[in-house]
Amino acid sequence: MTHVRRQMAAVTAALALTVTSGAMASPAFADPRETDKKPTATGYGGAVSTVDPEASAAAIEVLKKGGNAADAAVAAAATLGVTEPYSAGIGGGGYFVFYDAKTKQVGTIDGRETAPANIKPDAFIDPATGKPYNFTPELVTSGVSVGVPGTPATWERALERWGTLDLGEALKPAIKVANRGFVVDETFRQQTKDNLARFNNFTSTQDLFLPGGGAPVVGSVFKNHDLAATYRLLAKEGTDAFYKGPLAEEIVKTVQAPPKVAKPTLPVPVGVMTTQDLANYKVLDQDATKVEYRGYDVYGMAPSSSGGTTVGEALNILENYDLKDMQPVDALHHYFEASSLAFADRGAYVGDPAFVKVPTKTLLDPVFAKERSCEIDPTTAAAKPVAPGNIQTYDGACPTAAAPLANESDTENISTTNLTVADKWGNVVEYTLTIEQTGGSGIVVPGRGFLLNNELTDFSTVYSETDPNRIQPGKRPRSSMSPTIILKDEKPFLALGSPGGSTIITTVLQTILNRVDRGMTVSEALAAPRAAPRNGTTVSSEPAFIEAYGPALDALGHDLVPAGDAFTSAAEIGAATAIEFGKDGQMTAAAEPVRRGGGSALVVKPVKPGR
Repeated sequence: MTHVRRQMAAVTAALALTVTSGAMASPAFADPRETDKKPTATGYGGAVSTVDPEASAAAIEVLKKGGNAADAAVAAAATLGVTEPYSAGIGGGGYFVFYDAKTKQVGTIDGRETAPANIKPDAFIDPATGKPYNFTPELVTSGVSVGVPGTPATWERALERWGTLDLGEALKPAIKVANRGFVVDETFRQQTKDNLARFNNFTSTQDLFLPGGGAPVVGSVFKNHDLAATYRLLAKEGTDAFYKGPLAEEIVKTVQAPPKVAKPTLPVPVGVMTTQDLANYKVLDQDATKVEYRGYDVYGMAPSSSGGTTVGEALNILENYDLKDMQPVDALHHYFEASSLAFADRGAYVGDPAFVKVPTKTLLDPVFAKERSCEIDPTTAAAKPVAPGNIQTYDGACPTAAAPLANESDTENISTTNLTVADKWGNVVEYTLTIEQTGGSGIVVPGRGFLLNNELTDFSTVYSETDPNRIQPGKRPRSSMSPTIILKDEKPFLALGSPGGSTIITTVLQTILNRVDRGMTVSEALAAPRAAPRNGTTVSSEPAFIEAYGPALDALGHDLVPAGDAFTSAAEIGAATAIEFGKDGQMTAAAEPVRRGGGSALVVKPVKPGR
């Protein structure tokens, strides 16, 4: 989601209108926290990078009070549910990666949403026409698009497994922000306006996000007392209050019978989620994926996410080339080709491993990558799409035949959020969470203050028995979320991640190449212009990238086109966060300086203690 700027001069605060949800009225002078946005911060004792200054401040507050990285990450994520409600929240899911400084191990939690037990193969087919619903806005704005949320369970499991706080303590900063509000800027207002056609179909969404019938006014203070109350419920009763009892019943009612206005303008297909689906939901503790690259150990998220396998495979392919000694255009050409090869294999083989036999070991095998690298011509781009590799027989030698092309469609939306946190003990969190579409399904659970996701549209919209990402009961849709932690000699070197749908993979991959191969600082690596090669006939690219490299890459056979798709007109790719770890405990937190309004990097202490 485009970042919401919330800095406010005192005069603006004095004049601000107040926007509230629920029945509780609030004074106009809410005194929201005034937090500067800084894209880079260097210091000691802990660090955080998010897309939002309120969330970063919440994490730093927890770290300063003695909490660890897991505690601070949950606090930041919960705050993003308040200030970035169109990107993430308890109505969605995500992937949590943790480096434990004591054990020197990386563990992960799969908190991806699941399909209801009663979902059918034809769930996305309009019974009136016998054809698939139009994807946007019709299918995404529906009850049938809503997956069983995993975010609350992810927070609770992360705290149980690695944290020092209970959920109630971790939610306190977010409850505070929800009650006192944040300042609406033009970006938040514009994104609300962009969703008017969807939001106006639901009474509950109008009540929360369209006060007086329109988007909140710039400079007004947006409060969400309903969400604060929901957080207080979770703080008191734990996530059982979400997955069981009255709230669970309300979520199910919202999915099965969305609170439509008298004359909706969209069909709003209903869903089949039940209270039993919510009660049965479980997060999964998983081993991280791992590859070695230039002497670093790169850990990522295993399937159901395709992030770890696709980033890892591309790095394994590029390991066969000395990018440092190449001219920039030649290095980028190899990045384009390696990424496309990895995306071909992603489309052919990756899905939820509980339902599909995913060849994770093969996809991350350096021998398989060596064979895939045979497809790269150093002077000419391969015709796209390239075919997936043959996982049945490979020996590192150039193959004589490729596997059949995968029938892949990319339905992931760019709206997601990511955060990076480290503490004074050396623990690190990389966490990507989402509700999918900007604004999710568009449906607010009445009186509860949060939007439900539309994650089921990440399944392939046309059902095929051979598609690893076909919709099935209880299944997790394939994701591109790529929270990544990189170690050197078992100690953290770099942690990073990004939103951006399938461009998450390319954003993380390109940022690693910028830092490790092209010699950029971590801040430069994040800020550099991006392109997203995903095995298509064209390469979505930022204007600055096209200006810098377009003619030379075009001469090699690549077709660069400006970023922007059916979901957004923004000509930008990703909104990354990162922390790099230096000597003597120094940390450099890096956020976007410009993309999506810029991010917020903070450290606990800018100067090393004792100096």
